[in-house]
Amino acid sequence: MEARIVRWVVGLGLGAVWWWAVLRIALGQGTGVLEGAVAAGGWGLSLLPVHCVPKGQAAGALPTGRWGAAWRAGDVTRASPHPRSGEESDPS
Repeated sequence: MEARIVRWVVGLGLGAVWWWAVLRIALGQGTGVLEGAVAAGGWGLSLLPVHCVPKGQAAGALPTGRWGAAWRAGDVTRASPHPRSGEESDPS
């Protein structure tokens, strides 16, 4: 329970620092490199997938090696081959 509270406090604190940097940039009150770095870093972190699970546990995950097995299956098409040199297609 204590770890959960600590995570919330840290998250709220970092969020407040990020908003401070973004507002300083938006309002143009003597912004510098620090505010830009904080804002860009927070935006970059928002792009990370935070709800990830191992591939084997993901819903709808395909087994490893599925594509390799499909390529190794060989010629499984039912399409007719191209006509050889000098031959013509049957009009039927």
